[in-house]
Amino acid sequence: MKKLLSLLAIAAMFSLVACGPSKEEQEKAEKMRQDSIAKVVADSTAAVAAQAQAKATADSLANVAAKAAADSAEAASKASTKTAKTESKKATKAAKKAK
Repeated sequence: MKKLLSLLAIAAMFSLVACGPSKEEQEKAEKMRQDSIAKVVADSTAAVAAQAQAKATADSLANVAAKAAADSAEAASKASTKTAKTESKKATKAAKKAK
């Protein structure tokens, strides 16, 4: 009886080991893992690209704002110089008339 139970126990162990995943299941699991890795890489690449685009847009807007401010300051400087010259000419004409 002891030999029969030992043989049944050994047969049960072999049958449990044989119930592991088949080659097809292992390949399917590996393919799913590779697909998951590819998806993560694609998502992170897209995120980096979007972040770079946002930074480029922000930098471009900052450059436009700085150029507009510089142009405005230059225009104001020219206008004040022109106004000062006009005032100087008027003062000179008024002084000549007063003589």
